[in-house]
Amino acid sequence: MGQSDLEVLIDMGFEKARAEIAVKKSGGLQGALQWLEDNQDKPLEDITSSENADETNPSIEPAPLKEGEVARSMVCNECGKKFRSMAQAEFHASKTEHVDFAESTEEIAPLTEEEKKAKLEELRAKNAEKKAKQAILDKEEQRKNEKIRMKSTKEVQDIKEKLAQQEQIKAAAAKRQEKLNDIAAKKRIQEKIAADKEARRLKAEAQKAEREGRAPPADPSLAAAQAQAAVPSGSGSTPKKEVTEARLRLQTAAGVVMKTFPVEMTLFEVAQSLTTENGGMEVESFTMTYPKKTFSGSVDFGKTLKEAGLAPSAVLIVK
Repeated sequence: MGQSDLEVLIDMGFEKARAEIAVKKSGGLQGALQWLEDNQDKPLEDITSSENADETNPSIEPAPLKEGEVARSMVCNECGKKFRSMAQAEFHASKTEHVDFAESTEEIAPLTEEEKKAKLEELRAKNAEKKAKQAILDKEEQRKNEKIRMKSTKEVQDIKEKLAQQEQIKAAAAKRQEKLNDIAAKKRIQEKIAADKEARRLKAEAQKAEREGRAPPADPSLAAAQAQAAVPSGSGSTPKKEVTEARLRLQTAAGVVMKTFPVEMTLFEVAQSLTTENGGMEVESFTMTYPKKTFSGSVDFGKTLKEAGLAPSAVLIVK
């Protein structure tokens, strides 16, 4: 049993759906080949959705001429192509915009077996060429997509590496700061131990001097500060920078406190600061060891550190 027209077309490599439409609309292999050639660039969706395909398709084979009928055809005077039906001529006009047509009494002979084979080979070659071009386009598209994907992956990797590097920098900075904080804390502890030791020494010497009925020894740091403050302004030395802060060594019952206050702060505000920081300790007076002087009462407590002569530094016993 020989192959059907549809099977021949499928063996040639045409899509089954497109081949079925071609055979259905043309009624034979010759018409199907012409239909496939004329519609090879038209999407299958457009073909199947076209409502007037039967009326406008140039590949449809007309019915054989009946006995006694005169064969007629249409010829395009612009390109010389002949058509077996008016529908084919109209379709040709819509595709090419040719408008010069004429009737012809010449009957278009059907294709010979050799012509059919040649057309089959031509269609097969065109179909193979189309598939090859599409394969090249698909390969190029795939290459572009792969290039985009690789670029995106690299950008993501670069961002991750940058973030990791920033985290390492932050961690190193935090570690350095922690080390500096430890050094500063150790230094403060050492200074407090030294200050407490010095305060105990001064207190012991002051008590000894009091028992012996003589003036307590002068605080070396206070004597140096007062000596510097006593230098005359017109002595030819470099003008002294205006003092804005007072550094006080406060000897309390709980220990020595080293604090710096603005020179415009009053003794009352200093007392309030000590009360707040030492659990409600009541401050009644401040006493300088050298020269010996006691500040108490509302009058003295209303003086600023500058007015009381406690700038730039002083040692005070807090009671």
